[in-house]
Amino acid sequence: MILRRYRTSDCKEMAELFYDTVHSVNAADYTKEQLDAWATGKVDLEAWDKSFREHVTVVAVEKENGTEKIIGFGDMDSSGYLDRLYVHKDHQRQGVAAAICDELEHSVKEGVYTVHASITAKPFFKKRGYRVIREQRVGRCGIQLTNFVMEKKMR
Repeated sequence: MILRRYRTSDCKEMAELFYDTVHSVNAADYTKEQLDAWATGKVDLEAWDKSFREHVTVVAVEKENGTEKIIGFGDMDSSGYLDRLYVHKDHQRQGVAAAICDELEHSVKEGVYTVHASITAKPFFKKRGYRVIREQRVGRCGIQLTNFVMEKKMR
């Protein structure tokens, strides 16, 4: 696995990874209706690209036969808000998310990091020292999803 910075040419592959990850990895914690509202399969690639370029965005890749395959990505804004963190379903629990988070937290020097963690991701963030501030319900396409506002204070 190699970590590198985001390139605009990554955006479409990252959108596909996002959709596939939500619909497979998060399926144990959310209904099909909730998964469809969370990841519709229709991402505004221009808006995502703009956001990724404005944030610190880290991409995890594996090289196969001279080509790169994206296996995970994450992005954090300058305030320490971890916006997105997704790892390919075949690369779960292999240290990919931890490596991406380590790089993001190292790159964005803030006193407090925050994330809106899914039910699925909550244990991962708790292990990293994040604590739950509050549970919340978020509306997407008229469907309610539960997630958790979590924060980590740096010493």
